Amino acid sequence: MPSDISLARQLQDLDERIEGLTREIDGLPRHVAAIEAQLASHKQQLAQSRSEVENNARDRRSLEGQVGDLNRTTSRLQDQMNSARTNEQFRAFQHEIQYCRDRIDKIEDGILEKMEEAETLQQGVEKAEAALRVESAKVAEEVERAKQRIAADRSERKRRQAERDDLTSRLRSRTLQVYERVRKARGKAVAPVVGETCGACHFRLRPKFLQDLRLILDGVMTCESCGLIMFIPSDDASPPSESAAIRGNG
Repeated sequence: MPSDISLARQLQDLDERIEGLTREIDGLPRHVAAIEAQLASHKQQLAQSRSEVENNARDRRSLEGQVGDLNRTTSRLQDQMNSARTNEQFRAFQHEIQYCRDRIDKIEDGILEKMEEAETLQQGVEKAEAALRVESAKVAEEVERAKQRIAADRSERKRRQAERDDLTSRLRSRTLQVYERVRKARGKAVAPVVGETCGACHFRLRPKFLQDLRLILDGVMTCESCGLIMFIPSDDASPPSESAAIRGNG
């Protein structure tokens, strides 16, 4: 029958695995939320870029409309200038026509700038759309993997919890109380002897404590400093020769 210290070590391994599974189960939804939020942000950026393309086209249509209006005005002024009866009237029409033509030239320059800007904007939109398609596929795959991993982790955690229940039922109640108390306070409950010190807090253990620890068969002994359950790694342990009762602090 396994000793209490052997069972306690198995229990700690199980607890660490269960805690790791719980962290992953809790963390994966946050990871999924983060990548989905990033994807949503990129979609919003793409929508903004598309809006800029639409605004550019609207502005260009407006400028083209202004050019059309000025061309009609120029044509009307040309007709009126041809009917002018005095040089003063003729020059006045010439001045207005030139003003309209200067305006047309300036607006057409603006239209060319808008066309160049539109080309750059459209290229940006096409690149963003391509990148978003790739990202959307990756996010969908990542979400599916996360769902599968969560399901697998929950299944394993349930199995490990059943193993834990079995282990705790085989531990002496006093040992289990020590284990649970120390684990709650310290985050772990079992630590090896390293040389002549506690492997957790590095407290130097008394020779008598080490001697008793080597002899113990039933129950556990705890570090006099940090309170963790002590064990001697198999390579360093001498064969036990007699039983010892459960000791709280050596």
